Amino acid sequence: MTTKAAFSPQEWKTVLQGPPTAGMIVVTAARGGTIRETVAMAKAYSQAHAKPGESELLDEIVAARPEIDHSRFHSAEELKEHGLAELRAAVALLKSKATAGELDDYRRFVLALASRVAAAHREDGQAVSPAEAAAIQEISTTIGASSG
Repeated sequence: MTTKAAFSPQEWKTVLQGPPTAGMIVVTAARGGTIRETVAMAKAYSQAHAKPGESELLDEIVAARPEIDHSRFHSAEELKEHGLAELRAAVALLKSKATAGELDDYRRFVLALASRVAAAHREDGQAVSPAEAAAIQEISTTIGASSG
């Protein structure tokens, strides 16, 4: 089993930033619902933390408080570009240091969090807006996972 100890502090920060960054990409994909969507992100962490799984690595990830510095970005597009690059870097680190199962757990958590954020606020009568669905698909492609 892979743990936090397998990563340098900077590498661990990259791994930790992946899920909340994916959530913020979805939050900024469509207007409205920011508070509900942010609460949904926190609940995704709380629920995953409350149910420890077979992956010690994922347990350590969800035990950490999600942090993202959105003041670094001047637009939703800049956040998305940077966020997708961070997700690619996190997956590359996990590919090199974690087991295939742990990588799959990470991918599933990222997509579950992004989907939960998207569903937290109805937009134009839709549970998930087309912009949010597109953001989730882009995240899925970036991390090498299936979103459906």
